[in-house]
Amino acid sequence: MANGRDITPEGPASRSRSPSRKDIANQQRLIALGEAVNQKSGVRRPPRNERAHRVRRRIIIAAATLLVVVAVVLGGSYLYALWRFHQIPTIAVKHEYKAISGKPFNILMIGSDSRAGLSGLLAKQTGATTTPGQRSDVVKIVHVDPDAGTISMVSIPRDTVVTLLADQSLYGKFNRINVNFGNGPSLLVQTITDNFGIPINQTIVVSFAGLINAADALGGVHLYFPYPSRDPYSGLNIPRRGCQLIQGFQALAVTRSRHMYYNVKGLRYWPRNATGLALENSTAIDDEVYNDGWDYDPTSDFGRIIRQDAFLRAMVDQAKNLYNPLTVNSFLSKLPQGITLDRNFSLHELIGLAVRFHSINANAIQTYTLPTLPADNPTLGDVLFVNQPAAQKLLVQIFGSELMAPADPPPNDSLQTPPPVITTTTSTTTISPPPSKNKSKSTTTTTTNPTLAQPNFDPRPC
Repeated sequence: MANGRDITPEGPASRSRSPSRKDIANQQRLIALGEAVNQKSGVRRPPRNERAHRVRRRIIIAAATLLVVVAVVLGGSYLYALWRFHQIPTIAVKHEYKAISGKPFNILMIGSDSRAGLSGLLAKQTGATTTPGQRSDVVKIVHVDPDAGTISMVSIPRDTVVTLLADQSLYGKFNRINVNFGNGPSLLVQTITDNFGIPINQTIVVSFAGLINAADALGGVHLYFPYPSRDPYSGLNIPRRGCQLIQGFQALAVTRSRHMYYNVKGLRYWPRNATGLALENSTAIDDEVYNDGWDYDPTSDFGRIIRQDAFLRAMVDQAKNLYNPLTVNSFLSKLPQGITLDRNFSLHELIGLAVRFHSINANAIQTYTLPTLPADNPTLGDVLFVNQPAAQKLLVQIFGSELMAPADPPPNDSLQTPPPVITTTTSTTTISPPPSKNKSKSTTTTTTNPTLAQPNFDPRPC
């Protein structure tokens, strides 16, 4: 101990021995010596308990700063999304029913043929100068069940005859469902509820520009075409088979296609009409042209609905990959152009749905078309009448106890409006038949096209 090194002796005895006054004195001298050295060198070393306090304080400050940064980033992202969300045009839609939190709800998705927002070549290709106004060429009711984690879609063909609730002086008591959209979605919402008993909770309107922008914002969607396909009316042009990236004008052309030709032989040339003019340059298209390996899909609006459903599935698949902030920004920035939401939508609800259905398999989305029967009415021309009781069975299958008794049922082909009988039923599956090469129109309006049932020549997600 004389050299000052062995201040605390080793061994068990040291643990039980109380320190002597000499030990304490030596310790104090060493501490005093260290402080004297520090003072002489200008360094002040804080006491040990003060140093520990400072370390703890720095850790607390660092942790608090990190939490603040995370909160700012998350909060800033939400505020940015909220700002983008508020740029989407909104509209007040009457006759909607308030959705109950956690319960199934129904979104009316209207595909408008409005050319507003298109310019240049796109405006010319879609006939913006020759087709003013807007019609509801697409009417889909999206049924969302948050508890079950399921999504179903039922399409109502645009030529379906319904009982009109307004404008009867212009269109009569009975007319096509798409005439109800001329002044906006409110009348269409009321017409669907009164004719079919389907309560509508929210509404989305998508114009031509909206569909193009949404597809482009996702970077396009991928569809597999079994054969080269064309539609001289919509502008669809798929020169080769296989998985294709569909974006821009071609995205619109796929979803608008009602006169699709497909080439089973995979030939690259395009058929000509009786005058020898290539069909894409002809205003009079002969559906009887089947030369050169090209076949025609005669299902018209029903074929278009099937292609729309396939396109929407592909969009769901692509949207699930929205992780890149730049892609998300592009998507949010382009949504306001051509898409309108009703004022019942909130960003909080949309985020909740995105989280809930983020991992949904697009092929699990059930798609149906309202059962109808074709007719050539002396006043209305070629139209579709609701096929009962098949239509009511399908609606009960999809909407269940939500379905209400229709206040103004749609007419049958005799223009009578008997109330439908609401009964439960099991699901059935019918597939649209292969196209016919006969000149006569197809009399099949088969309509319960659930999930992936579709003709082999139509595109599908890839």
